[in-house]
Amino acid sequence: MEAASSDQYRSSSSSASSPARRYYLPKPGALRRPISFEDSPDWDDIHLDDNIHLAASASINSSAYPSPSPSLPSASGAAAASASACRERKVAGATLVWKDLTVSSLSATTNRFSDRLVKSSNGYALPATLTVIMGPARSGKSTLLRAIAGRLSATQRMYGEVFVNGAKSRLPYGSYGYVGRDDVLIDSLTVREMLYFSALLQLPGFLSSKKSIVEDAIAAMSLGDHADKLIGGHCFMKRIPNGERRRVSIARELVMRPHVLFIDEPLYNLDSVSALLLMVMLKKLASTGCTVIFTMCQSSTEVFGLFDRICLLSNGNTLFFGETLACLQHFSNAGFPCPIMQSPSDHFLRAINTDFDRIIAMCKNLQDDQGDFSSVSMDTAVAIRTLEATYKQSAESVAVESMIAKLTDKEGPCLKSKGKASDATRIVVLTWRSLLIMSRDWKYYWSRLALYMFIALSIGTVFSDIGHSLSSVMVRVSAIFAFVSFVILLSVSGVPAHIDEVKIYCHEETNRHSGAMVFLLGHLLSSIPFLFLVSISSSLVFYYLIALRNELSLLVYFVVTIFMCLLANEAVMMIAAYIWLETYKCTITLVCLYVTMMLVAGYFRIRETLPYVVWTYPLSFISFHTYVVQGLVENEYVGTSFAVGQIRSIPGVQAVRGSYDIASSASAKWVNLLALLLMVIGYRIVLYVLLRVNVRKHARRLGKWRSCCSAIHTSASAK
Repeated sequence: MEAASSDQYRSSSSSASSPARRYYLPKPGALRRPISFEDSPDWDDIHLDDNIHLAASASINSSAYPSPSPSLPSASGAAAASASACRERKVAGATLVWKDLTVSSLSATTNRFSDRLVKSSNGYALPATLTVIMGPARSGKSTLLRAIAGRLSATQRMYGEVFVNGAKSRLPYGSYGYVGRDDVLIDSLTVREMLYFSALLQLPGFLSSKKSIVEDAIAAMSLGDHADKLIGGHCFMKRIPNGERRRVSIARELVMRPHVLFIDEPLYNLDSVSALLLMVMLKKLASTGCTVIFTMCQSSTEVFGLFDRICLLSNGNTLFFGETLACLQHFSNAGFPCPIMQSPSDHFLRAINTDFDRIIAMCKNLQDDQGDFSSVSMDTAVAIRTLEATYKQSAESVAVESMIAKLTDKEGPCLKSKGKASDATRIVVLTWRSLLIMSRDWKYYWSRLALYMFIALSIGTVFSDIGHSLSSVMVRVSAIFAFVSFVILLSVSGVPAHIDEVKIYCHEETNRHSGAMVFLLGHLLSSIPFLFLVSISSSLVFYYLIALRNELSLLVYFVVTIFMCLLANEAVMMIAAYIWLETYKCTITLVCLYVTMMLVAGYFRIRETLPYVVWTYPLSFISFHTYVVQGLVENEYVGTSFAVGQIRSIPGVQAVRGSYDIASSASAKWVNLLALLLMVIGYRIVLYVLLRVNVRKHARRLGKWRSCCSAIHTSASAK
């Protein structure tokens, strides 16, 4: 019944362009022989050194693939032409095998790892080849890629075995590179600077040796024309195109000279020209010996001709694994031959993508130029079951099992870690890089400095010429409170830059290029010069405009207090940025927090008269507004007096205490400064703990548990 139904399958393009139903099939003689034991590498002939020259026979024979466009050059010719543009660099690839690999995720109903995203997948990847994992959306291709690379999330669990050069082990640090779907790049750096800093963070050794490695990575991805351009643009400069951004992300992983390269959707958001150029670059990279594995949803005919092997997935099930040309024959044997005017990848996804059933249902009453549109009417579930059953009984499935047995029968050379840069080196590099970013990024540096100077001028001119009489005391206290509050509140303008920093850290920490303590110290050291410049510039303007006491020691205390306040505030902003990673949520959180801190700072109501629950304890004690304002007021009025009439005078502390409670001791202001210093340390300890335990990973798992509870509650209510 299923075979009869499959005969009814025809694409809309074939029905419109070829009434005679001619199908695009390779000639029988063009197909290579089935995979056998002789195709597997002999470990005794492979040596893991950087000068290995792998046999050219491992590359695809593109002439065996009949191109529908006679004017298009063959894949090997395009790769050879582009290879002449850069230096030849041979590396030793690694053989990967995955056997009975199943990935389960945390179920939303049973709170167990029962939802299977990948189901009993078998396959392998050889050196000097391109292996693509292809399938429609939500087919499990990205999950399978992460499982092979050992990068599954906390809500996912893997069953089965992964072999590296015949040994059951994980890939060590430096032996592989992983490029995610999104390009996490630093817009304020040039391409060469981005790759150079990445090399400094990843590789041990001297600076001079890393420059040649960076140049090799630039040449490998043909980025020479964009090497000195800013990635995201600066001021009125344009950002580099998406294709070049994608190649920068790949080049960042090439500085380690990995044996294996994993790429999740390399053609994501790329046009056809950029996609073909990138795939030619990857083909050239594979020809140097690297094992390249990547996922892809769809490709053009030209790009499809560059693949060596394909793993086709649908709903986690493997519908085919083998050489690309054999996949065409497999579909033909199952009753789904590829039409002559259709791309093979389009044909594959048309047959196995369940979303097409909805399209057919919506278009069943429409007609095209050739007649009834129902020529595409086909139950996709039937097609998937037919293809899966055909593959399990095919010679390709037997050949894959035989190859896996051969590759896992004997262990090959063990991959070793290439070493990494020391933590001290990484701290210096991150500090250097952050300072460079801040000097170029108007969002982080110039806009905030301009806002602080504007606030200092505005408040200073509003409260200028208030005199030094007893009646001016509370006016000056109000000016100090307004200055402190607005300086802290306007710091939210740096939220986007902080979120960018956290995203870069998350990416580098996932690839083990950085760590929690390294990032924390690097950010602290790089922020100190900027925050001190902001503190001293805005404080000087405000201090002299409202005519505070003209003593150097008091001015220094004022500047240091504002500086400590901004240091503590930076840590709070980084905590919020790490938790949310969204500008809107982070801004709303910080504004609400700062307003609450202003309310309990003791200005609107003396702190001792606030309700003890929540407002006094603990909010007023964790608010840095409290200690900043109190310390600055004590700095100004302790040790002063004001005349009352002709004879009597009262101390400055007594004049302030009617509306704002401060201590009369000369050392009280140092206690407030010490409290700010402890907050600078304490908030950064909190940030370190959040980074160390990877709270975002556990938050995602907690979100799963919440969805489980809500689903259970919903089902119970329905009953």
